Amino acid sequence: MSHYDTGIRSYTSKRLEEIESADILIGIPSYNNQTTIAHVIQMVTHGLANKYKDKRSVILIADGGSTDDTREEAKDFQIKPWQEKIVSIYRGPAGKGTALRSIFEAALRLKVKACAVVDSDLRSITSDWVYYLLDPVMEKGFQFVAPVYMRHKYDGTITNNIVYNLTRVLYGKRIRQPIGGDFAFSYDVAKFYAEQDVWDTDVARFGIDSWMTTTAITNGFKICQSNLGVKIHDVKDPSLHLGPMFRQVVWTIFHLMEVYEDFWKATRGSSPVETFGMQGYTEPEPVRVNMDALLENFRVGFSQFGSLWRDVFSEECFSEIEKAFTIEKDAFLFPVDTWVRILYELAATFHVWQKNRNKLIDLMVPLYYARVASFVNMSRDMNSQQAEDLVEEQAQLFEDHKDYLLKVWDEKSRP
Repeated sequence: MSHYDTGIRSYTSKRLEEIESADILIGIPSYNNQTTIAHVIQMVTHGLANKYKDKRSVILIADGGSTDDTREEAKDFQIKPWQEKIVSIYRGPAGKGTALRSIFEAALRLKVKACAVVDSDLRSITSDWVYYLLDPVMEKGFQFVAPVYMRHKYDGTITNNIVYNLTRVLYGKRIRQPIGGDFAFSYDVAKFYAEQDVWDTDVARFGIDSWMTTTAITNGFKICQSNLGVKIHDVKDPSLHLGPMFRQVVWTIFHLMEVYEDFWKATRGSSPVETFGMQGYTEPEPVRVNMDALLENFRVGFSQFGSLWRDVFSEECFSEIEKAFTIEKDAFLFPVDTWVRILYELAATFHVWQKNRNKLIDLMVPLYYARVASFVNMSRDMNSQQAEDLVEEQAQLFEDHKDYLLKVWDEKSRP
């Protein structure tokens, strides 16, 4: 693998030199987003004009070599004449992480006070998002701002069933969307990120959002959340599209557990973080879920991996998995406390398996589908706000069982 010492190409570097310095940088990582990129840029330029007209602002589109017209759309869109726009192709391994690396580096070159990053596939972004993300850094002394969204109960299933729970129990902060995709941070956080030696690893390809949130917490930066309102993006049916994302995200979380083992072992309980941004509540667009496909994926997984599951998981967990296999669709249930133990046992196994770790995570995907199907059944008659209470109850169970994680981690680590 060739080593890239920067994510910025020479023509982007020259543009940054010409601009010299700025107060605010907004980064937009993109790849084949020709249908949404202009709208995102439009909301960003309006948001900057509404609230930060007196500040020097730069919009950087960090593109992954799109094969559609994403870059042409971005170049053609007219921003306010007093703002700067750079459309660049980043250097390095393909992936959102490398796009963000180029944004961190640009923030350093321009010596900005604050930087925000927004996804390029957003349909619900408003000009207010710019203020909601930047204000805690610009005015309130925060160094890292995570997003909170109003999402439909079946959107964000990986966050709701895995990432929120593990981030909270491991690192002690109730950050609701640790992999939200839209963040803001200060100059010193950008500098910290840019200097980390992770850009030739999987963090550069995927898992970047989880890595950013985790390292911000474990390195003591001042953290808050900002409510951005409803999130509508290119939503994916969890039964069809989330397998690859699941693997990437879970791999990163388990890897970070090894890096920050001392930190999470010493963490007890969790505390809320200050939340700013939008007030009120709007019920988001519904997300369709194909229950038959979820359960089919689980059952096929059982026939493929059943014997391996028996080896990897405790007897209690495996008997619950066996029991779930026989339950009909409308009554299907995969208990939360079983799910907690399965994730903890898996993390501990990942820690001791130095080879074939991707295989181990593949084993997990059908069980994740079972957990999502169970959540769908439990929340069938709830609106998204009521379903949020279920998510909170689940997160609390992860905390209540943390001793089990410590126990299996140490047991499996013994030679």
